[in-house]
Formats: sequence, C-alpha cells, structure tokens
Amino acid sequence: MLDNLLNLVKEHAGDAIIDNPAIPNEKNDAAIQSATHSIVDTLKTQVAAGKLDSVLDLFKGNQVNASGITAMIQSNAAGDLMQKIGIDQAQASQVVSTLLPKVMEQFIHKTNDPADNSFDLKDIVSSLGNGAGSGLLGNITNLFN
Repeated sequence: MLDNLLNLVKEHAGDAIIDNPAIPNEKNDAAIQSATHSIVDTLKTQVAAGKLDSVLDLFKGNQVNASGITAMIQSNAAGDLMQKIGIDQAQASQVVSTLLPKVMEQFIHKTNDPADNSFDLKDIVSSLGNGAGSGLLGNITNLFN
C-alpha cells in the first residue's frame, strides 16, 4: 500500500512540490515522502486510537471531507513539511492544500473502484493496524459489498 500511495503522491506533486520555488529541488523527494508518511501515520494513529469506524467512513462514498481525519492529515503533513523540509507555515499550508485534496480523492476513489486493484481496503486496514485489525476484515468487506 505504501508504495502505491507514494506513487499517487508523486503523480500529484507537480504544482505543490516539484514546481514550487519554496521547496528546493534537492528536497522534492523528501517532501513527497513526508506527505505520504503523514497520510499513513495519521491513519495508523486513528486506528490505534480505536477510531477504525472513522477511517472506514473516510473510504465510504468517495467523500474526502466526510471525516475530520482529512483535517488531521493536512495539519500533520504541514507540520512534517515545516520540520523536515524547513519551509515556513504559510508555504507548508499551501503545499498541503494544493496536494492532499487531490491525493486523498484519488486514494479513496481507487480504493472503491472494483476495476482498480492498486488499493484494497482489506490491505489498507491490515497495514494500518499492523495486522491487528484482521479480525474485523470480514465485517469491513460486508460494509462495501
């Protein structure tokens, strides 16, 4: 899942990261990886906190802003960019507001598209819970069928 998500972030990094003069070219890869890890880490934190239902709500119905998780991802991603890349808050917020809505929309869409096997909800939940959520996978499958 992480590799597919990293590729998805790379696909949408053009205006937000690659062509952004605030991010030096030698830090483009680090910025892309930072954004990717912010998404995964925030989702993992939510699952670990017992908020699997909120994570699942994010993936239902293809609605990016259906959950407060999106706002948490954006906040965490901006903080990570400031810390790891060294850009200021305004620049980090601009990167995040340009990049993450597109990435999350595609992440959710691809997860729900039966013709696209790049993301599978069972695999996502399993990787987010490090296998701990595997007992719930049958119930999760029923939610989307």
